[in-house]
Amino acid sequence: MRPFIVAALLAGTIAAPAVAQVDAAFTGPRVGAIAGYGQLGSGEDPEQGIENDFGDQSIEGLTYGVDGGFDFSIGGLVAGVEGEFSESTGKQDFDESIALPFSGRIETGRDLYVGGRLGFLARPQTLLYAKAGYTNTSIESAFEDADERFEFDTNIDGYRIGAGVEQLFGERFYGKLEYRYSNYSKLDFSDDDDQDFQTEIDLDRHQVVAGLGIRF
Repeated sequence: MRPFIVAALLAGTIAAPAVAQVDAAFTGPRVGAIAGYGQLGSGEDPEQGIENDFGDQSIEGLTYGVDGGFDFSIGGLVAGVEGEFSESTGKQDFDESIALPFSGRIETGRDLYVGGRLGFLARPQTLLYAKAGYTNTSIESAFEDADERFEFDTNIDGYRIGAGVEQLFGERFYGKLEYRYSNYSKLDFSDDDDQDFQTEIDLDRHQVVAGLGIRF
């Protein structure tokens, strides 16, 4: 009986570092680059009674940027904090055909994000995770009617939620695929002449991005 007990203890001693090693593979600092597709649309402004639906004129474009974070192990889970800086090529011209009393264009600019994520190992080198946090995006817009033209720049706050999968390649390199939904509320434009264009429009952004990175 004693040899079996000794063998079991030795097996447990060997297995414990193996589990710790798996956890360590997804812990510590990381940095990477992302690229993908994004779409920005809007809902309805209840106060102005304008149906601000871009429909097939949604603002679409390439999303690209850099991100980084720090992950740590909590029991059998991997938790982390992260941040991201990205840009977008999204740009859309529109006119009275979408029931707005003016023509113009909207361009999406830089986007900042900071938040956290929580995941679990589906396989020793595969992490499934969910994320949530704060985001702030830049929007440039120009509006024109029969009498005047206005150009506006604004930064709007919002929240982001998402989910993804991260795959290790070796000990340090990883790739990931991620879906994110962001909501920005109360679109408010102002120009250099202190002219304001305030709405209750909520902007919704959907993004699918892929990333490559390295852990340290």
